[in-house]
Amino acid sequence: MTSPSSGRAHAVVARARRPEYSFGIVLILILVALTFQVATPETEWARFVTVVLHGTVMMAALLASRAHPILIRLAAVAVTVALIVSGVALVGPGHVNEVPAAAVNLMFVGLTPIVVARGLIRELRDERAVTIRTMFGVLCIYLLIGTFFAFVFGVIEGVGDTRFFPRVLDPDASDFLYYSFATLTTVGYGDLVTTNELGRSLAITEALIGQIYLVTLVALIVSNLGRGGPRRNA
Repeated sequence: MTSPSSGRAHAVVARARRPEYSFGIVLILILVALTFQVATPETEWARFVTVVLHGTVMMAALLASRAHPILIRLAAVAVTVALIVSGVALVGPGHVNEVPAAAVNLMFVGLTPIVVARGLIRELRDERAVTIRTMFGVLCIYLLIGTFFAFVFGVIEGVGDTRFFPRVLDPDASDFLYYSFATLTTVGYGDLVTTNELGRSLAITEALIGQIYLVTLVALIVSNLGRGGPRRNA
């Protein structure tokens, strides 16, 4: 039977082995993926690389969150299959079409915030304090929210009968990212607007999520950075 002292020693060792900036690596990977989407034209190879980048982000988030090994293996299989299918379509007679690629990225980007959130909850429970890892993780979720809605808007454009942006003939990934983060941060430049009813509803949802997230969770995390919580009795 494990004694309380040995349990505490095991927790200390686990914390010592935990990379302090593992969520920081995830944050950097997210920024790389966003930069690539904004900087590159809408081509077949760019869609394939985008799938690679967001699959890598999800795997890095699983490792940083110390997910169960079985879950990591299943995710690795899913990412590998997605990359193989996309790669075969790219080099074969087919194409990495916009809507299927966006759907795969939507799956990766939609699952990653859940993974990061579970890792943060475990982190707070173990550490009983807000650390730099916590702050990086919270920022990762915020960026992933904006990326998720950008892919949603892209799918709506791809499967809908009308243009998502009436003033833009052929919007690309950078347009949807620009519109999504302008909505998330409630900047609202107004140069890109949508008349799509579903798009408007989702834009309202995204704006509310962005503001609530910033003024509550992010503000709370930053204000308590480095402060320890109440310790459990031995």
